[in-house]
Amino acid sequence: MSVDPSAPTQGGFPVPPGAGAHRGPSAARYLAPALVAAAVAIGLGAYGRVHDPAGTAFNLAGFSSTSAVKSWLGTAAFAFVLVQVVSALMLYGRLPGPSWSAALHRWSGRIAFLVSVPVAVHCLYALGYQTYSTRVLWHSLLGCFFYGAFSAKMLLLRTERLPGWLLPVVAGLVFAALTGIWLSSALWFFRTFGVTT
Repeated sequence: MSVDPSAPTQGGFPVPPGAGAHRGPSAARYLAPALVAAAVAIGLGAYGRVHDPAGTAFNLAGFSSTSAVKSWLGTAAFAFVLVQVVSALMLYGRLPGPSWSAALHRWSGRIAFLVSVPVAVHCLYALGYQTYSTRVLWHSLLGCFFYGAFSAKMLLLRTERLPGWLLPVVAGLVFAALTGIWLSSALWFFRTFGVTT
């Protein structure tokens, strides 16, 4: 029996035409990020709800209160997320941008996430998931949703052949959640207590 070196298989079974062709993305590729997002959001919410708030606070030199520290860190995270939006528009060709737009996008996202972590840890550990007012309820919901959506976005970045609309939609949800978090915490703090450190 002779073997054709250019044949798609060597197992003796012919391969039907088009069998190796791409059939479109499997829904399972998107199910894993969605499940991880749900698990992260629900896990954070459940921990915040059942955990007895410790009431402990961290403070940084030069700040008058923990709330001031959190408000300024939250504002810094929000500012870096605004850089993310602008640099994403540059990457998608909607705005002109420098050759280093991709690096700006990556690093502004990393910094925004890192700056947000101490705030989230304090909120979960010291305060927990609270619902005593509409503002606080939305803040708690959006905080959990933000980290879930962020997790999904990070997983989707590693997925090949995404539909062109999917990543911008998930990134938009991340941006919308962080905007809501900032409005219901840092902006509220600055409007209530003044722009103070």
